[in-house]
Amino acid sequence: MHQRVLIVEDDLDIARLLQVHLNELDLEVDHLATGEGVMSQLTQQHYAIVLLDVMLPVVDGLTLCREIKTLHPKISVVMLTSKSSEMDRVIGLEVGADDYICKPCSYREFQARIKAQLRHIKLLEAQQSIEIPKGVSAPIKLGDLQVDPHCHEVSLHQKMLELTATEFELMLFFVKHPNQVFSRAQLLESVWGYDHLGYEHTVNSHINRIRTKIEKLTDQAIIETVWGVGYKLNSKPLQQDRL
Repeated sequence: MHQRVLIVEDDLDIARLLQVHLNELDLEVDHLATGEGVMSQLTQQHYAIVLLDVMLPVVDGLTLCREIKTLHPKISVVMLTSKSSEMDRVIGLEVGADDYICKPCSYREFQARIKAQLRHIKLLEAQQSIEIPKGVSAPIKLGDLQVDPHCHEVSLHQKMLELTATEFELMLFFVKHPNQVFSRAQLLESVWGYDHLGYEHTVNSHINRIRTKIEKLTDQAIIETVWGVGYKLNSKPLQQDRL
């Protein structure tokens, strides 16, 4: 079965061009020109990715992004923004978007970013389909932090962290490399699968969202900023919590 993408874009020329690029990736495509009817469409058809323009008639893209990630958290939401609207890109990531694409962009970059999202989706589906034999300790543990790549779950102090697919991949990468510092470019390449310049906000916003969720469970700083370098997962507070 081919995977399906929903384009929500009021500029018909842009929508047609995106559809051509998606069809080249062997993806089926549906299109809506306004935000009205998007949520209804998502209940009628299964989509792997929603390409969502920020500036839409009737219902704006940021509002739709928040609703989609609340009701359909497994759907990958990619925001379509103009190069001049940096604030929209930042807010889009803050409300749950998995990524954003600036208009206009090269078709190679566009397809690379869509492929990166498809890899995340495929990995998630594969992990959820794996049956873990009894007695096998699959989760990765750092003190009271536990990341289970098979069940796609993260818990802290025995309480679940509700993470998006991309947030989970980021946490999994950190827990596999505790106390190591990674630049934003390294995280983009390792977690998102691309290294395009100018997309550092993608990393920043996902880190901030994870921190907000962690802060609800502990006052310990776990994911730290190393100024001038990047980010790291500090395992020391996790080990101290066990004492």
